[in-house]
Amino acid sequence: MKFCAVISEYNPFHNGHAYQLGRIREASGCDKILCIMSGDFTQRGEAAVAGKYTRARHAILGGADVVIELPVSFAVSPAELFAQGAVHILSAIPAVSTLAFGCESGTKEDFLALGRALASEDKAFKAALKENMADGGSYIRARNAALSALHPEIDEALLVSPNNILGGEYCHALLTEKSKMEPLPIPRMGGGYGEEILRADFSSAASLRLAMGDFKKYRRLIRKNVPAPVFDDCPMRAPAGFKTAAMCALAVTSAEQISLSPDCAEGLENRLKTLSQTTPDYDALLEKVVSKRYTRARIKRILAQNFLGVTLKAVRDFLASPLYCNVLAVKKEGAEEIFSALAAGKLPVLVKKSDIARLDKTARACLDTDLKAARLYAALTSRVESDAATLFV
Repeated sequence: MKFCAVISEYNPFHNGHAYQLGRIREASGCDKILCIMSGDFTQRGEAAVAGKYTRARHAILGGADVVIELPVSFAVSPAELFAQGAVHILSAIPAVSTLAFGCESGTKEDFLALGRALASEDKAFKAALKENMADGGSYIRARNAALSALHPEIDEALLVSPNNILGGEYCHALLTEKSKMEPLPIPRMGGGYGEEILRADFSSAASLRLAMGDFKKYRRLIRKNVPAPVFDDCPMRAPAGFKTAAMCALAVTSAEQISLSPDCAEGLENRLKTLSQTTPDYDALLEKVVSKRYTRARIKRILAQNFLGVTLKAVRDFLASPLYCNVLAVKKEGAEEIFSALAAGKLPVLVKKSDIARLDKTARACLDTDLKAARLYAALTSRVESDAATLFV
């Protein structure tokens, strides 16, 4: 059996995701589609609009065969670590032969070229990066400018859009991990990443999250943009209490501890700590900290990382160790064959609570952070999902 893997968030699952899964099934030549999906918190530093088991069920009903969890320590990390964490787990499953991802442009060869450039950060690159950072811009813009100058063979379009940038990071991770997976870029359909305009039928997840805030007004359009099982669970909204909880965590955490977060650098911990004393509101704090150099997503990730207790050292430890394959949901039809293929890999397959005993110390520490995140999400939503065992859909 061969799996084609997809790294995902499905926050929420929409028509574009269903289209992508259909295209992947056609283009990959694989037997099954495996999604590795963020749990209750996402890469933009936000709480998800629905719990991980709900979103995993939507993915199965939308075309996936099995959904495993991307540990939260990777899920709330910057793009490079997000990609590395997912590829680290997928590479330990021999049945996964292909990694598909959405993109705005570019071929397999284009993304591999970008991945190679990202993997070769030599002296010339570091010097160019340092020079570009001197103008006060963000790291990602400075890095992309250095890549463009030193690697003219790279299509500049791959350094512009978030999905293309992630595609480059996936290929970088494949090369770093020495993975045998083949990349498979799939052109996106409909609204671009982060677009907030609600379209007729292929809207972005960002626009749908925004529309959920006034569900009564946008009900008909939302229905046209998501598969029926997803609409049945609408409206879906991120827990309103997360922002307050994140600010509470910031208030009681030392600057030294905040500095250990994967996204924290250059004394950001001191600025956050100082401003939080006079600006206890989450959105107001963002307005004061976000700048040309520090993006909104980065600051939100730091707040989420601090709230969850995710540190850069822990993330690096997890990347250096065998972890686990936590199965959130699986299609009933063919489930036995799917589990056999997963079990043939190097990682313990978690289906029920008793499977946790099979984890070593480092993997257990990674899972403990996932369990902590699930408890916090349950407290924020006043709703506990059935996390004792895998969902069979």
